[in-house]
Amino acid sequence: MKEDLQERKWQVLESEYLLKRPWLTARRDRVLLPTGVELPEYYVLEYPDWVNTIAITRDGRFVTVRQYRHGLGETRYELCAGVCEPGEQPLESARRELLEETGFGGGHWEEFMVISANTSAMNNLTHCFLALDVEPIGPSHTEPGEDLSVHLLTADEMKALLKADAVKQALMAAPLWKYFAIRS
Repeated sequence: MKEDLQERKWQVLESEYLLKRPWLTARRDRVLLPTGVELPEYYVLEYPDWVNTIAITRDGRFVTVRQYRHGLGETRYELCAGVCEPGEQPLESARRELLEETGFGGGHWEEFMVISANTSAMNNLTHCFLALDVEPIGPSHTEPGEDLSVHLLTADEMKALLKADAVKQALMAAPLWKYFAIRS
């Protein structure tokens, strides 16, 4: 595919942090576009990279968690997910999160896709993994702010959730749709 546009990076003229917290950092940039237009206020949310995992047991069940999400005020099925801690590679983070949240591990792992929640206003990526033949290897160790339950779903149950738009987290729906698109 021929690229019509050259890389057209914006020049950052000035940056100011408006908020710096462990789970939310907001920055206001003054930028100059290649066209010569200056934007006095462009906001960027800074986050560490995230991970999520499509974990499937030897008998073909999807390891999911069900938890309340305050932003929507709803409880939903989700993939196991979390934050890349400082110094961790994404695969290490994904393995750690799966074990901490579900007690599952082992199996065969591959990076499945890397996506962004919002390329225009967020600076992080989500590394999505596929882990096949996982099994229970220990107890879960959820963090104090986590209140979740572990569920094993069949492929048909997972597809039904997707078709009903019941997986609302786009960073989880995208790799699941890709999984079923290439495995069908």
